[in-house]
Amino acid sequence: MAEEVTNEPSLWLSGLPVPSHDGHKYDRGHAVVVGAPDLTGATRLAATACSRIGAGLVTVVAEKRADVYRTSLPADIMVTSELERELRSVATVLIGPGGLPDRWETMIGSIVETATVVLDAAAIGERERIREGFESCVITPHEGEFSAAFPQLHGTRIDRALAAAVASRSIVILKGAETVIASPEGDVVVNTTASPYLAKAGSGDVLAGMITGLAAQGMSPFDASCAGVWMHGEIARRYGPGLVPGDLTDRIPGMLTELLIR
Repeated sequence: MAEEVTNEPSLWLSGLPVPSHDGHKYDRGHAVVVGAPDLTGATRLAATACSRIGAGLVTVVAEKRADVYRTSLPADIMVTSELERELRSVATVLIGPGGLPDRWETMIGSIVETATVVLDAAAIGERERIREGFESCVITPHEGEFSAAFPQLHGTRIDRALAAAVASRSIVILKGAETVIASPEGDVVVNTTASPYLAKAGSGDVLAGMITGLAAQGMSPFDASCAGVWMHGEIARRYGPGLVPGDLTDRIPGMLTELLIR
């Protein structure tokens, strides 16, 4: 079994993105979120978290329900029905929250391979096809999604997460009361900041958006995963009863302030 390291800010704080005084929005990364065709709330939560965590530009691409996204998303988030323009500036793309659109391959086809792709929910089942188009990949399954995606793997949660990371050539975030983050290189971090009140539809979408936004700003995918998981759990732990996923996004600025301004 791989050596267990407990997730804490000292592991990744030095890499947490800080905007430069003379920088601009393009320095802070462009993130694309593929819009769900029906469960639009999941996409909205993910895109909002991605923007709140600091991505310079966030674009939701939605072949269907584009008008819903335009009227319901925060004004700073762009919405397009087709990725028509050249997207060499895209740093990250998030696929899966709320479901996969029928034409997802066409919708992300112009994004360059150097982008990091984050796969959540429905996209995890398509990981092999999607992974081939990108340099780095992060997948974010809960226990049920993990078992469906990797039915052949057995053992402890750490053993299974690490084996899945190696097999898929991806960073694996096996979510749970203790979330395991594993890389293909053998790095394993276990997160113990969590709350039972995170067991609510939409919480995972917020986490996926946070990781996507951190990676868009240049944080390594593994560090972005560790940082996103820790902050997500710590915000929920402090909030407690009555938590809904939107509360997580609202409290991201306060968490960033606490971590970055000392």
